[in-house]
Amino acid sequence: MTVLSLSDFKQFSSEKMKKNNLFQTPRFFCDVYGFEPGQVQKGHVHGEQDKIYIVLDGQGTFQVGGEEKVLGSGQAVMAPAGAEHGVRNHTQQRLSVLVFVAPNPS
Repeated sequence: MTVLSLSDFKQFSSEKMKKNNLFQTPRFFCDVYGFEPGQVQKGHVHGEQDKIYIVLDGQGTFQVGGEEKVLGSGQAVMAPAGAEHGVRNHTQQRLSVLVFVAPNPS
């Protein structure tokens, strides 16, 4: 059994959003995304994959389809396959997000 501590994967980069992989199988992947203030994951589409964002720390603006909502720690949102989605850290604090994608696009 592999046991990980999420705090070990809360990493950040001043250059761009930081992706830190926790788990990956042929069926899914699970990452922690680290956003410094002002960083963005541009809107994009996965044609065959569903994605779940779960806010671990901080607050961010999440886009799914034509909607945008501000989510905080403990809140989650799903971007179904085919829906444009993205994240923006609009605050002056760091944002950590747990991300699940299935099936694995690779």
